[in-house]
Amino acid sequence: MADVTTTYTARATRDNDRYWLIHVPELGHYTQARNVAEIETMARDLIATLHDVEPDSVDLEIDIQLPGSAREHLARVESLREQEAEARRAAAAEARAAATGLKRAGLSLRDIGKLLGVSFQRAGQLTSEG
Repeated sequence: MADVTTTYTARATRDNDRYWLIHVPELGHYTQARNVAEIETMARDLIATLHDVEPDSVDLEIDIQLPGSAREHLARVESLREQEAEARRAAAAEARAAATGLKRAGLSLRDIGKLLGVSFQRAGQLTSEG
């Protein structure tokens, strides 16, 4: 029976051009998967088979080992996405501020929408938010 407090690690590396080799160091056993989507299932099946438990009952962490250049690019992607999200939040705040200022200046929602490049309905939402 598997120890319910044990968190298993499935460390996946590209074995060759066709398979991912999955090592579960806590067990000292390996399995393989054809693609990334199969890694978790195959690791859970290995652990469940060896411990005679349900695959979904296993606490599992997936560690996919990628080549250095791919890791660097993915880290940059994550950083840029965070910057993009922050820029979108800032742009939304500025749009609300602009819409509110224009409304206070007496402009109609249609004019505000036209100036901001949004529908008059969205202009109404912007002026009523926050």
